[in-house]
Amino acid sequence: MVKLRAFRHLRDVTFVAGAAFAGLPAAAASQPPPAVQAAVDCRKLADAQARLACYDSAVDELGRQLGAGQVVAVDSAQVREVRRQAFGFTLPSLSLFDRSAEKPDVDEVELAVESAQRRPDGKWVLRLEGGQVWRQIDSADFSREPRPGSRARIKKAMLGSYMMMIGGKMPVRVHRDQ
Repeated sequence: MVKLRAFRHLRDVTFVAGAAFAGLPAAAASQPPPAVQAAVDCRKLADAQARLACYDSAVDELGRQLGAGQVVAVDSAQVREVRRQAFGFTLPSLSLFDRSAEKPDVDEVELAVESAQRRPDGKWVLRLEGGQVWRQIDSADFSREPRPGSRARIKKAMLGSYMMMIGGKMPVRVHRDQ
């Protein structure tokens, strides 16, 4: 009965088939992995005994594939975190997360500055928490000089660009390098 109850929440979890999804066309990426589809298909069986046997078999196979890393389960909180970490990158492979009922679009992040260096041309390169590296691409200047521990707010701007503020005023245009 425990296995059956787990599949009632199947719609609340987005399943992703390992790294194989990264190179698949969009049509193929929109289909669940076969092990997940097999479990979903068990609902079609009218006979309760046959349905339970189907669920048991499907759950065993899904558990085996999850354990082997052939299938990965991702919940909506993990999708939000991936989108936050990928903020500033254009990654087509992130489209596999678009199947979620909730499509959290991240328009802004605020992260702590780990290090900041001014290049010889006067522009800044900042490493933020989580390893993000942002490079200034305009000639403006921050209202406050970025220092480790200060908060950097980065917002999406027009035409795929990004604006970063330190201290809440005077945004500068930036590009994410890492």
